[in-house]
Amino acid sequence: MFKLIGGIVIGVALGLAGAWFAAMNMAGGLMFQERVSPFTMEETVARIQQNIQAAGNGWALFGLRYPARPVEAEGGNVLPVMLIEACSVKYSGPILKEDSVRFLSLLMPCKIAVYKKSDGKVYIGIMNAGLIGRFFGSLVGNTMADVVKDQESFLVMDPTKPAPPMIIPKVGDGGGGGAGGSAGGC
Repeated sequence: MFKLIGGIVIGVALGLAGAWFAAMNMAGGLMFQERVSPFTMEETVARIQQNIQAAGNGWALFGLRYPARPVEAEGGNVLPVMLIEACSVKYSGPILKEDSVRFLSLLMPCKIAVYKKSDGKVYIGIMNAGLIGRFFGSLVGNTMADVVKDQESFLVMDPTKPAPPMIIPKVGDGGGGGAGGSAGGC
């Protein structure tokens, strides 16, 4: 009898643990999106930067960070990662003016990650701003819906067009995580 009850308890515990891990993986897949780039890291970054500058709606490049640099400086061996930072005062302004959602400044500026994985491919990672926006009411939800449309345009890259030069910020890199900016910040 004890073996039967013990087996049931262990089975339920394993089932709950499996469901919890599946839910966590699904939540990550909903909150963040990843796609393969057909270009090198530098070319992917340059094309995204060019698209941000061409987007209008108040978008400006805010910085380019290299989060793997501090790890490498400590002797770590990691694959390359670059974070493109961009901001639009059209979208950040209303959120920063509203006390109830000003804490969302933690998500500003918008970041797009370009990185390599061990399979040798270059990937682009973005946060699912549309989904996140829905959690915070109509002001943030409507704003993030517009951000998503613009973000999608940042990631459209025509392989028939020549690659633009990558924009390297002139200030604030300092060799660590690196930051730099143009046109101020959010």
